[in-house]
Amino acid sequence: GNSLVDMYAKSGSIKHARQVFDKMPARDVVTWTAMIAGYAQHRHGHDALKLFQQMQDNCVEPSNLTFISALKACGSLESLEQGKQIH
Repeated sequence: GNSLVDMYAKSGSIKHARQVFDKMPARDVVTWTAMIAGYAQHRHGHDALKLFQQMQDNCVEPSNLTFISALKACGSLESLEQGKQIH
């Protein structure tokens, strides 16, 4: 599952990545980060930050890479305030 989410997200097939993500019975920090990074990489900043919040709501501890991806999403939105909240 994680590899598929990552592959689709990196290749720009965000819709397919999200479909795989949504069908996964269990998600770990790698799964969440792959999807957040994919959103951020392809300038879907709002979706990335929304998912970052959902991740935290699900009590999944973000990794350093998760934080970097969330900050990248803030940068694509030019949202200094949200970046400060994440940091």
